[in-house]
Amino acid sequence: MAPIRAWYSRAGLKEATVALMICVLAVSACGRRKKYENPISKDTQQPDKVLFDKAVNDIEKGRYEVARITLNTLINTYDTSEFLAKAKLAIADSWYREGGSSGLAQAEAEYKDFILFYPTMEEAAESQNRICDIHYKQMEKPDRDGTQAIRAEVECRQLLTQFPNSKFAPIAEQKLRNIQEALGEGEYRVGSFYHKKGSHPAAANRLNGLVDQYPLFSKADEVLWFQGDSYSRMGTRFRAKAGESYARIVRDYPLSGYAADAKKRLQDLELPVPEADPVALNRMKYEAENRTKAGMLGSSLGILKRGPDVRTAAKSGSPAMTSARPPIPASVPAPAADPGFVGDVAAQTVGDQSTLDQGKEARQAVPVADQGPTPAITTPAAAQPLPTNQQAPARPQKKQKKQKEPKKQTNAPAQTGAPTAPQGNAGAGNPGASN
Repeated sequence: MAPIRAWYSRAGLKEATVALMICVLAVSACGRRKKYENPISKDTQQPDKVLFDKAVNDIEKGRYEVARITLNTLINTYDTSEFLAKAKLAIADSWYREGGSSGLAQAEAEYKDFILFYPTMEEAAESQNRICDIHYKQMEKPDRDGTQAIRAEVECRQLLTQFPNSKFAPIAEQKLRNIQEALGEGEYRVGSFYHKKGSHPAAANRLNGLVDQYPLFSKADEVLWFQGDSYSRMGTRFRAKAGESYARIVRDYPLSGYAADAKKRLQDLELPVPEADPVALNRMKYEAENRTKAGMLGSSLGILKRGPDVRTAAKSGSPAMTSARPPIPASVPAPAADPGFVGDVAAQTVGDQSTLDQGKEARQAVPVADQGPTPAITTPAAAQPLPTNQQAPARPQKKQKKQKEPKKQTNAPAQTGAPTAPQGNAGAGNPGASN
């Protein structure tokens, strides 16, 4: 029993020692102050400077909400202070340090406002670099959602475009290579899945344009091999496209393991075998010598890492500066080009307006039957006279009936055998009426 108790005591001592070390490391990590990156070195006791220093102290100690209240007090109280730009940048930095999805979103908005109001300051490039980092650190693995990777690519490209001479440009360029490595890996996995499945049109469609968009992708040679193999299995109509894929392997990736097989495929297709590009050869040698190798801990804990593995990303070369566009599938026949109108179109200026009136144009009125030619001036359709054979006599008949009704004698005497004479002085003009 004594040896067992001694073993338990030693095991308990080891566990207690490990737990104590973990607690010490946690306390030291939590209690350690992380210095602020953009302090004001000016030594003065101005009230706005005192407020700024107080806010910086709160940021370093993790009191972000208190720091933002102090900085907003500085901005609202001393609107002409020389530290307004620094205060606005410190608010963005406090949100960035606080982290979280909402904190990083608020930090991005604050950084964009700072770049908008102070685009010429040195900190503007740093703000754009922080925006790139916000999305870069939230990137998922290649087989998952790529929204953050696409946003990070856009923001890093914006830094290289807007601030090409800043000290953050080389850092952003390498980040852009890493991002495009992750995006290319995602497309490669989908295309290789279709190729292994036997869906060669789908594989060729997915892999087509991947090397053109991301030429620095570490598996570009394998992409071209799968693409050429898919085209060669789709029929003789795609023989030229298959040969183009194999030729690119031989020319642009001479150190690839597929280069020898690609030469054999070109010879079988009776297509010319190109020479290796010396620039591509030197680039592949440099990448092989400077490729990052994973350590023992990195290999074992890689599965627990959230972001993509970018150790194989290129270390040289210019990354793509344009967004990816989906290509047209090669299996879809191209539509016939519409020639459209073929000929010359001539135009001349009319000096006299009477020329327009004399010309036979569609705006002239159609001549009316039985009424001679119509004038050149057109009239509305409602005002044009109708032909005589089409005029409706309905309204005139009603008027005639109304005119005839007063002539009828409502109080006439009863008719006997002879007709009665009309009343009034009608008999004076008719002498035969009295007889």
